[in-house]
Amino acid sequence: MFKHSVFSLPFIFIAMIVASYLEYGTGWFGWRLLLLGLLAAVSARNFAMGVNRYLDRDIDKLNPRTKGRPSVDGRVSNTAMLAFIIINALLFILMAYFVNTLALQLSIPILLVLGAYTLFKRFSALAHLILGVSLGLAPIAGVVAVSAEIPLWSLYLAFGVMFWVAGFDLLYSLQDMEFDKSHNLHSIPSKFGATKTMWIARFFHLFTVLLWVAFVTEAGLGIWAKLAILFSAIMLTYEHYIVSKDFTKIDKAFFTVNGYLGFVFILFIIIEVA
Repeated sequence: MFKHSVFSLPFIFIAMIVASYLEYGTGWFGWRLLLLGLLAAVSARNFAMGVNRYLDRDIDKLNPRTKGRPSVDGRVSNTAMLAFIIINALLFILMAYFVNTLALQLSIPILLVLGAYTLFKRFSALAHLILGVSLGLAPIAGVVAVSAEIPLWSLYLAFGVMFWVAGFDLLYSLQDMEFDKSHNLHSIPSKFGATKTMWIARFFHLFTVLLWVAFVTEAGLGIWAKLAILFSAIMLTYEHYIVSKDFTKIDKAFFTVNGYLGFVFILFIIIEVA
């Protein structure tokens, strides 16, 4: 599921660009970190998706939406999935080793968090926030790669990403609300219903915008970064609009709107530092 990398990649590089700009006066952090960042991001995403598919085989084979996945119907064997998970975990740790000492020290804890989401949803409706934390680590990883520290502005950016992801995961989970109820799986939609879930998602995305405003303010960024927040708020509003009108548009909201949001955000940040 390489397309899922579009959610984390822009915010990894936003953090790298801003960290480099604040520390060195230029947003360009070099080809070496660009390559290491790409390989680390893709391997981390591969690891997370591999763990999810491997551990969720028993659930996915029962869900009409997921029973055709290669991890369920036999096109990908259990052995191949385990090998895929291990190879990507080792690749991620290796990339962290080449970045800096702090990145290496954080690499295994990050992998543990990335793998926790799949287990969490079996006993807690807070799994949506665990997924948010997983992607919220992306900007933390970016700033650590450049600065080998975690400044306050990066935490605001990271928590904003956490609520952004948790919010759109709530909307995405509406598709499985009835399935989760009938199979005793824990999710906010199955616990609170569609209407309350959509309100919770709205509050999460309000927190997202407020935290990103704090990020821009703390980092001392200007008008282009503020426009990034404005356009993000507009896109999130549109996402909620299309989902509220028609649940069949959830895939459009999930992939299209959220995918473009990250790229619009990073485009404005690049203009800002340039």
